[in-house]
Amino acid sequence: MPDAQDMLFRTLADPTRRAIFERLCREGEQTVGALTARAGVSQPAVSKHLGVLKQAGLVRDRHNGRQTHYSAQTGALAPLTDWANEMTGFWQSKFDQLENLLDRMDQ
Repeated sequence: MPDAQDMLFRTLADPTRRAIFERLCREGEQTVGALTARAGVSQPAVSKHLGVLKQAGLVRDRHNGRQTHYSAQTGALAPLTDWANEMTGFWQSKFDQLENLLDRMDQ
C-alpha cells in the first residue's frame, strides 16, 4: 500500500483535482453540480476526481437527499506539510554550510 505522502502527491499532481480541492478549501462545502459548473470538465469527470480526492482523505462527502456535498479535509495535508518543513530545514542547513564555506574562503 502506498504511503500517505505518495498518495497525496499523486492525487494533487492532477491540475483539475488540485483546482477542485483548492476551491473547496477557499469556498467551503459545495455540491457536485456547483463544482462541475466551474470545473471545465463534465460531471462524471468531476465525480471521478472527487472519488480520488476522497480516497486520499482530502475531501469528505455528506449526502442530503439527492445531492452530495463535498468539503475539504485540510488536516489530510499534514504529511505534505511535514515533508515541506523537513526539506526546508535540510536546504537551510545546506545554505548555511555553503555560507560558512564562502566566509572561510574570503578570509
